[in-house]
Amino acid sequence: MRNPLNEKIVQVEPSGIRKFFDIVNEMKDAISLGVGEPDFDTPWTIRDEGIYSLEQGRTFYTSNAGLKELRQEIAAYQKRHYGLEYDPLDEIFITVGGSEAIDVGLRVMADEGDEVLIPQPSYVSYLPCAYMAGATPVVVELQAENDFKLTVEDLEKVVTPRSKILVLPFPNNPTGAIMTKEDLEPIARFVVEHDLFVMSDEIYSELTYGVNHVSIASLPGMWERTVVINGFSKSHAMTGWRLGYACGPRVIIEQMLKLHQFAIMCAPTNSQYAAVVALRDCDDDVQTMRAAYNQRRRFLMHAFKEMGLECFEPFGAFYVFPCIKEFGMTSEEFAQRLLEEEKVAVVPGTAFGACGEGFLRISYAYSLNNLKIALGRIGDFIKRLRTEGP
Repeated sequence: MRNPLNEKIVQVEPSGIRKFFDIVNEMKDAISLGVGEPDFDTPWTIRDEGIYSLEQGRTFYTSNAGLKELRQEIAAYQKRHYGLEYDPLDEIFITVGGSEAIDVGLRVMADEGDEVLIPQPSYVSYLPCAYMAGATPVVVELQAENDFKLTVEDLEKVVTPRSKILVLPFPNNPTGAIMTKEDLEPIARFVVEHDLFVMSDEIYSELTYGVNHVSIASLPGMWERTVVINGFSKSHAMTGWRLGYACGPRVIIEQMLKLHQFAIMCAPTNSQYAAVVALRDCDDDVQTMRAAYNQRRRFLMHAFKEMGLECFEPFGAFYVFPCIKEFGMTSEEFAQRLLEEEKVAVVPGTAFGACGEGFLRISYAYSLNNLKIALGRIGDFIKRLRTEGP
């Protein structure tokens, strides 16, 4: 019997994020700080609209691109928040979460052998999606001493004539790093100079602290080179609604839509109706959640300082990325022992690329009470490790 499997797919490693959490589910009194999912319920206004859409029998397909009303709201939202202008008819379409947009975008933009520049540590989907699209993923190692921001110097080390797409994953998962306008301007000049295109994953754009998010698409010469990916999972606590979107030049979006048409048909209808209300009426709910995340962020940074645990201050998303190199063990070993000895689950930095070795991702999308208990256990663990010595 012939091998029924595609060898390219077989070679892709499963996500490293979930490894510890099957264990956690079976472990009494364990606390997980690993999953990047808001602990807030979806705001009631949004849920109510979703329920109402079902009660009204709005259970049919929408157009492949999504509800026109939702695309109009997205266009208004992007202009209001980020100064970006898109035609809702042919420069925006609705996807099943931001992850579909990543996959579809890379498959549409990359030809066989094209290089996709992927800064790491970063979200786990970029590299395998580039590989499965037939492209050659090229890792751009972000440096802790630069607060994990992307620099032109980082890009110059890896760019070649075959480089075509730069993934720009900011605010960043797992580090919480952001890119300001001043950080982005030299990157934009580099992109134009090397005739690159940008996939800007801005799913955490509403979760920044003390500074407003800036999209690289808003910089001179970048709109026509950039596909902006965003969605509702993080900003509006709508992970299970599975709704994202892509904005960009018509020449790219129409091909992404074609692939979406054959693979998906359309995003969930009741989720789309709910998202209209999310964009139109829920800015205050987003602000409330953002303020709570910021409180938790500051609590974690204070706790790490008390422990003497090195961690740069993140200003985006809802993650911290502390360094555990002083303990002389791998990130995987540290996370395994922490889970076994203190019943706290975190994600090894290596789940987000090899250059994440020596770091952990800790999510603060959890209640302050759970964070206090977990940080107490982590503090006890660290004290014990320091007592043990090398």
